[in-house]
Amino acid sequence: MTSQTDVRLDGSAELRTEREATPGSAGDRRERRRPPEAGSDSYYGRPVLNEPTWQEHDIAGYLFLGGLAGASSTLAAVAELTGRPRLARVGRVAALCALGGSFYSLIHDLGRPERFINMLRVFKVTSPMSVGTWILTAYGPQAVCAGAADLSGRLPRLGRVATVGAGLAGPAVATYTAALICDTAVPAWHEGFREMPFLFAGSAAAAAGGLGMLAAPLPEAGPARRVAMLGAVVECVAATRMERRLGPLAEPLKRSRLLRAGEALSLAGALAGIAVGRRSRIAAVAAGAALLAGSACTRFGIFRAGMESANDPKYTVQWQRRKLS
Repeated sequence: MTSQTDVRLDGSAELRTEREATPGSAGDRRERRRPPEAGSDSYYGRPVLNEPTWQEHDIAGYLFLGGLAGASSTLAAVAELTGRPRLARVGRVAALCALGGSFYSLIHDLGRPERFINMLRVFKVTSPMSVGTWILTAYGPQAVCAGAADLSGRLPRLGRVATVGAGLAGPAVATYTAALICDTAVPAWHEGFREMPFLFAGSAAAAAGGLGMLAAPLPEAGPARRVAMLGAVVECVAATRMERRLGPLAEPLKRSRLLRAGEALSLAGALAGIAVGRRSRIAAVAAGAALLAGSACTRFGIFRAGMESANDPKYTVQWQRRKLS
């Protein structure tokens, strides 16, 4: 029996072929291919997972705009119930515009609008996509009704009821996308399932609070400043906790400049809003813009880090070995 092994430059076996005589026929030989040695990360260094077909500008934009819409509706409901009409208007209009943008991004990624309608044919509790589709179906008409009533000045009572209804559904809209991406096989997303909903909730609250600070008058922007501060803290704590828990798998997250920029902008905007945003209109606008930019950087950073972890086989293979050991 003879054997031949091709060895890569890094020392790992790339291909092993054995030739052994078949009993009963001295001249016949057969070849058998063996997988690489156990120390290598994957077959010939190729990715273990197929890269998701999601486009960054569509899905990352959908994650950001959906979170902004849901949190803005909740902030609008709080403002409506506490007698802050101009802050409530900002939240309703922001939710309406962000919802339209998120639907466009989602349908553009799906390719055909009827695919969204087809998902309404069933309701599957174990499927985040199915549950999310029904959440959007329940939330969307109420957010549209609230925004349209505010802009047109008609049916104010119906608009008020729709504002409260959209506000109740807002937290689910802002966070279900975390369950959606964590239900995939992408390592950095899948293993971050414990902290990702809190990170998304905090990021969405920071964005909605920032927009309220940016557009609402200073006397009415108190709830927006408090929501922004709370959201920024929750976002940063959840991100830090997730990176520590994931260990080596968090390398793409730690290397992400977008995530680092998002944390810095969120904290800076929240602190500036609390410190001087209540007295200075210019400071409130700057702080609100920083919070919005920080939330967008966080969502795009999470998306890119997940793609990086899917393309590098070590984050799939080594993590599985670590869980089995």
